[in-house]
Amino acid sequence: MTIRAALFDFSGTLFRLEHPDLESNGDLMRALTAPVGIADGIDPELADAWNRRDLDPEVHRWVHVKVLRDALVPDAEALYDQLLSPESWRPYPDTKATLEHLADVPVAVVSNIGWDIRAVFELYGMTHLVDEFVLSYEEGVIKPDPKIFTTACERLGIAPQDAVMVGDSQEADGGAEAIGCAFRLVNPVPTSDRPTALLDVARTIPV
Repeated sequence: MTIRAALFDFSGTLFRLEHPDLESNGDLMRALTAPVGIADGIDPELADAWNRRDLDPEVHRWVHVKVLRDALVPDAEALYDQLLSPESWRPYPDTKATLEHLADVPVAVVSNIGWDIRAVFELYGMTHLVDEFVLSYEEGVIKPDPKIFTTACERLGIAPQDAVMVGDSQEADGGAEAIGCAFRLVNPVPTSDRPTALLDVARTIPV
């Protein structure tokens, strides 16, 4: 099998939210970046809004600010704005090298997200390495729904069976397997603890 396109998740895969005001609260960090489901510590009454957060920017803001306030984080709205700041996101050490390694195949970033992450790639000089951004809030669908992976493949002009999805969630990103994509899993650990996982995966992909 020769891979003719690569799809990548954003949070926990290519980049990671690493904000000093959250580093001491691992549960809150996981809650804010969970790709699907309700993370531990979130009020069950927020379940509907939380599940829709990556489909609507206004809901995304409201529910995140509520979670931050419930966690007694000072000035929750200002912190939320910081969390959407490109400077609060760190690329994994091998992110750019991985995208450059795959320069001969089309690449899409497929993300459950409620805001425009293109500015993050722009900040780190990687926008030119991504052919398509397929973002849940723009598409009206979230992973693991097969539709979002199908959309990405269609925009890249590639059949699903000729693509690989790389992500940190078997549940969310692994949904690509339903349409025939290959899937590779990486661990969403701190950027300092994962220096070569993406590049290791990329080097195993026959392109």
